[in-house]
Amino acid sequence: MASLKNYNMKILLETAFVFCLCSFSMVSSHSRKFTTPSVTRLTDQFSRIAIENGFSKRFGDHNIIINGSLAKLTLDKSSGAGLVTKNTYHYGFFSARLKLPAGFASGVVVAFYLSNAESYPKNHDEIDIELLGRSRRDDWSIQTNVYANGSLKTGREEKFYYWFDPTQAFHDYTLIWNSHHIVFLVDNIPVRQFPNRGAFMSAYPSKPMSLYVTVWDGSEWATHGGKYPVNYKYGPFVVSIADVKLSGCSVNNGSSTGPGPCTKSGGSVSSLDPVDGQDFATLSKNQIAAMDWARRKLMFYSYCNDKSRYKVMPAEC
Repeated sequence: MASLKNYNMKILLETAFVFCLCSFSMVSSHSRKFTTPSVTRLTDQFSRIAIENGFSKRFGDHNIIINGSLAKLTLDKSSGAGLVTKNTYHYGFFSARLKLPAGFASGVVVAFYLSNAESYPKNHDEIDIELLGRSRRDDWSIQTNVYANGSLKTGREEKFYYWFDPTQAFHDYTLIWNSHHIVFLVDNIPVRQFPNRGAFMSAYPSKPMSLYVTVWDGSEWATHGGKYPVNYKYGPFVVSIADVKLSGCSVNNGSSTGPGPCTKSGGSVSSLDPVDGQDFATLSKNQIAAMDWARRKLMFYSYCNDKSRYKVMPAEC
């Protein structure tokens, strides 16, 4: 009888320990209270599109549901899922509201990115927002990256904690790419700027790209070599997409690969930079202050600070 009591006590203690561990793992950066900076809502200046008009199914067709301006992409044991724009673009404004899978999602990667890897497999360009899934140790995080001309050996990653819970509601993720700079924004707050000047120019994407929205199993890539792989008993993992906004120079495949006049997705002839105005050429004082806030309080990794990775730092650092 005593041994049975001891056994029951052991089970109780183990259960309590697991509960505490899980509870501890759910404490995250967005559980802290932040005073969010006030910025111009650039996303309000553009109209949303019907997803079926702007995108094609790239992979995992059976895991894609499209309903007007809404879509759901699912990762399960059979496959992930992805959308790609029907047009390629040379510069533009690209935005979508995303709601991420709730619960334990280690190894799940949701990506919102521009790429031309299919057209230029040996020297492709890429501009990434990658959202890395919640594990028992870490919450969802935001990773940004830039590649140009196949420069895969020089990763230019910067990583950020969230200041909100990205699984509870829709939030804006935005890329601005023009002749002046690349800007990564979350809920209209710039978290990173990659200027097209000085040492940055050699790593600046220059060829037309397509926009992709995907969810996939990044166990090997995103979890320290598979240390925390996707556990499908917590799936399926569903990312919801809404309010996609595309405004850029759309380039017919194979017709143009360099700067020059092009056509906005709306059909009007445009200059080199299809998204015109001071709001898109430079950051305002409020935006600079907001970006400084994000980088001081929320950025936890920058390639420019990783001396163990680079014996010779990239030129722009």
